[in-house]
Amino acid sequence: MPEFLRIVLLGIIEGITEFLPISSTGHLLVAEHWLGERSEMFNVVIQAGAILAVVLIYRQRLWQLATNFHQRENRDYALKLIVAFLITGVLGFAMTKLGFKLKDDITPIAWAFIIGGLWMIAAEHFAAKLRDSATITWRVAILVGLAQVVAAIFPGTSRSGATIFIAMLAGASNRAAATEFAFLVGIPTMFAASGYELLKAMKAGEGHEDWGALALGFIVSMVVAFIAVKWLLGFIRTHRFTPFALYRIVLGVLLLFLMPSGA
Repeated sequence: MPEFLRIVLLGIIEGITEFLPISSTGHLLVAEHWLGERSEMFNVVIQAGAILAVVLIYRQRLWQLATNFHQRENRDYALKLIVAFLITGVLGFAMTKLGFKLKDDITPIAWAFIIGGLWMIAAEHFAAKLRDSATITWRVAILVGLAQVVAAIFPGTSRSGATIFIAMLAGASNRAAATEFAFLVGIPTMFAASGYELLKAMKAGEGHEDWGALALGFIVSMVVAFIAVKWLLGFIRTHRFTPFALYRIVLGVLLLFLMPSGA
């Protein structure tokens, strides 16, 4: 397969899966099994493209929070985003230093797909029994921060899936409200993680990259992520997340049967 096509495919996969609750890390690891492993810098750059897409989508909301911080409602919401981010940052950094992370093998990722899909079905079932609420409480903010740490430790979990559903179960039962908070707190979280990984890659001598390939992957990921997130935000207003859960389960089962043992 031509290198150009491989880069485009990886950019598309990252763009589609970064914010949909199906795990971008898991999909990229599976894709690289066939398309060839990429450098950490490449993965960081295409992830940054997907994050930028979400910044563009939520630019008005972010501007509102920044310029109207003096208003109690905006200040309260922004502070909860900051606390969730700090919880993730502090605990995530500690876990990284302790080396607490599973190997990026296909088998545990397949199981993560399956377990995550079952968790999504169960979580949405119980969240549907709660009174519809779009309020982001401090409990929601704290648990979302913790959920991001769990997702970072277990490849295939899905950061967006973990945070959206923990927010719904913790009280923000409205899908749109839970998704918005999960996506907004993901912006600083993933930019910080990307920056950290980028510094590590450069220190490890991975700075000599094909900048054309990086630019192509970045642009493809950003454009596809913009389309995917715009579609998702419309979809969840009238639909449950069940199709994503079923997709995860089916993909996990297929990987367990199709991939060689120990892969």
